[in-house]
Amino acid sequence: MTEPSAAERAAALPGDDLVPVAEVVLDRACTLPRPPEQVWPWLVQLGKARAGWYLPRRLEYLMPPSRRGLRRIDPRWQKLAVGDVIPDWGGKQASFQVALLDPGASLVYWSSRGRTNLSWAIVLHPLPGEQTRLQFRLRLAPVRHRRIAELAGGFLDQLSILGLAAGLRERLLDS
Repeated sequence: MTEPSAAERAAALPGDDLVPVAEVVLDRACTLPRPPEQVWPWLVQLGKARAGWYLPRRLEYLMPPSRRGLRRIDPRWQKLAVGDVIPDWGGKQASFQVALLDPGASLVYWSSRGRTNLSWAIVLHPLPGEQTRLQFRLRLAPVRHRRIAELAGGFLDQLSILGLAAGLRERLLDS
């Protein structure tokens, strides 16, 4: 995974307006060895009570089989629409709602955790050589302890996206 460029961080992304005055913005990016149309089906099925969260095989072996992400495209998870609610691992009642959906280009979730609103954008940019630049942006506001959210939340976000990027890359190369 590479850090997003200054231009990527500065660019407006779909869903930025869902949390317009974000107090914390976490940007991540990676380049994947397949075109957006091959990456998209994996992103659509992502999530708890769906295809799971993709991690590299070597890490998934440490998890119970029921918690491992799928290693194939499953047609039953390919239907996703604005308004759909996806459970999240952030607690029993935690969930994301699909706010924006532009097949092959962007998927944006919205959620509220206590008094904090958040948006999570996943944006695909085609690159030469049949590759995809995948950009993730998490926006939060209001945030009671901004510095803690930036440091601790940023660390957890980076670990999550590192695992996702590596697991997704493995699945794309295996398919």
